[in-house]
Amino acid sequence: MKESITISKEDYLKAVLEAESEGQTVISSTLAHWLSVSPPAVTMALKRLKRDGYVEVKADGIVRLTPKGKETAYHTARRHHLIERMLSEMFGMDWYRVHDEAERLEHAVSPAFEAMLIQKLGEKGTCPHGNAVLPESPSQLKKRGLLPLFEAAEGIDYAVVSLYERDPKLLIFLHQLGIDPNARVKVMARNYDQTVTVETPVGTSTLGRPAAEKVWVKRRQKR
Repeated sequence: MKESITISKEDYLKAVLEAESEGQTVISSTLAHWLSVSPPAVTMALKRLKRDGYVEVKADGIVRLTPKGKETAYHTARRHHLIERMLSEMFGMDWYRVHDEAERLEHAVSPAFEAMLIQKLGEKGTCPHGNAVLPESPSQLKKRGLLPLFEAAEGIDYAVVSLYERDPKLLIFLHQLGIDPNARVKVMARNYDQTVTVETPVGTSTLGRPAAEKVWVKRRQKR
């Protein structure tokens, strides 16, 4: 029988996995910011995670997942992915709202219900934001032929393939601009102030670099 793991531990381990996928060096302050908790709380949590064999904390403070920690983090990420797909594909929830709901539900899913979701939805496939089961780094996305909207060439039609899903306000903002999964988008101008002017199905808008770097696109195939 596998030992149980608390919600708090799952959150920490998944946060390490996600932060690493974004190329961040994970230290205690990274986790405090990522999870919106106090530094003393992170210190205590890391002590417990290290004691229980889920993480290693190097002399320079860098946090790494052990094989045991990776297994738990992967499982939590997969459960989150399945719930997002369930909410979108089975219940029709808007794509830009499913992430936060899945964050709340992912700890309540029993192994039996998870198995039913896998049977219904399959283990592969992308979530409503266009993301894979496990977090992908920018280099992995580029290997799939994607590039951030900020780097897209002017005057060429692209399709939105993947969106950064951890910022709910950003997702609503992008949706209001017509930057939805699979939507057509074209960079009309790359501006001096590091903004980009884009054309979407709902009109022309200007995005700052931080937002444009969180939208991953692929050149549309001509028909």
